[in-house]
Amino acid sequence: MAEHDSNTPAVTPVGVNHVVLNVRDIEEAHKFWTEIIGLKQVGALRPRTDMGPIPKMRFYSGDHGGKMTHHDVAIVENPNLPPPPAEWQLFGTQAINHIAIAMPDRASWLKRLEYMQAKGVKFNMRVNHGVTHSVYINDPNGYGVELLYELPREMWERDIDSGLNYLELLPTEGKEALQDDLENAPRFGAAAE
Repeated sequence: MAEHDSNTPAVTPVGVNHVVLNVRDIEEAHKFWTEIIGLKQVGALRPRTDMGPIPKMRFYSGDHGGKMTHHDVAIVENPNLPPPPAEWQLFGTQAINHIAIAMPDRASWLKRLEYMQAKGVKFNMRVNHGVTHSVYINDPNGYGVELLYELPREMWERDIDSGLNYLELLPTEGKEALQDDLENAPRFGAAAE
């Protein structure tokens, strides 16, 4: 076994690999994650004789450069979950505040917003953050889902904290909810022009 120098800092993780959500109704959740969000189901947990009874579980992937991954999101059926709150709140009482799903680019994000609006999905909040442009919706279990596209790094990377603290609330209904003004978005830490 190799020796470890305790004075050497540990390696920083590359990020979150996946999230697993408990859901009351796996079919309802499947429809949300595939039809509304657009993820693809890549697998399902099969019964195993060495584990006893196991709940229904499915795995979903986004598009990773034209390839699927093992999973970005998984859902596990648990019909005994408490009901979701009557009204979704960004800083509500649910254990998971929200899950952020990145779209590949601005055009894809705008197309998804238009699609969701046509499907009757309620936009709880439309926000221009200093680092992303986002819409917040919720799944049938009350989990908040942020659908976003990242702004170009040069707009925020010189002052990440200011970018994170910027917030512009936008309309959530009608044609106004589908507008996105990237050209006039603020830049943080940029040199004066």
